[in-house]
Amino acid sequence: MVKPKILVVDDDRDILILLKKRLEIEGYEVVTVSEGQEVIRQVKLHPFSLIVLDIIMPSMNGLDICKAIRDIVSVPILLLSAKDREIDKVVGLELGADDYITKPFSIDELTARIKSHLRREMRVAKPAVSNQKVFQFEDLTINGETYEVSVKGEPVHLSGKELEILLHLVRNKNLVLSREQIYTAVWGYEDNGDINTVTVYLKNIRKKIDPEHRLIKTIWGIGYKFVV
Repeated sequence: MVKPKILVVDDDRDILILLKKRLEIEGYEVVTVSEGQEVIRQVKLHPFSLIVLDIIMPSMNGLDICKAIRDIVSVPILLLSAKDREIDKVVGLELGADDYITKPFSIDELTARIKSHLRREMRVAKPAVSNQKVFQFEDLTINGETYEVSVKGEPVHLSGKELEILLHLVRNKNLVLSREQIYTAVWGYEDNGDINTVTVYLKNIRKKIDPEHRLIKTIWGIGYKFVV
């Protein structure tokens, strides 16, 4: 069985050693990097299953790295930061990160979150159980089998989590889903998470495929609905 390969990015050598040892004990293959340009080179060379990325980095910070690699990879990105400001979390999520953990962090919590994201990715990688594979709504086409999205025939890049949220809404079209329902369906866990993450992701999805909000409607005080 092929081990999931995890890229850990931090300029603190002690943290790199700690995470590498712990994640290898958990059965993962681990690559450690301490510099931004090397991250970009590594993601082009290797098919990583998940990336742990520190925000505070010399020369090229983690947010810039996240933005640079998000169009290259769709795997989960977990941000690490000594900052605990809400704006930093929002910016990170808007740039395509999937999770955010504040330093100092519990190694057990980080490991649990990594496992949760990888389990979710494995479930998504399985063939969809729905009989319908391709969805067409106005100028929007969604292929639930190949996970490809296009608007007016032009490909649109969505991150892994953005695709999952969109497909969950589409497969429950015309039904109102709360943020809690969407979060649980996509992330697969409820503790330690922030359901405001759903709002950030839906904002990104709308920018890319539905800027006029014709398809994805906000039902104030309740949640969201994909309207057909």
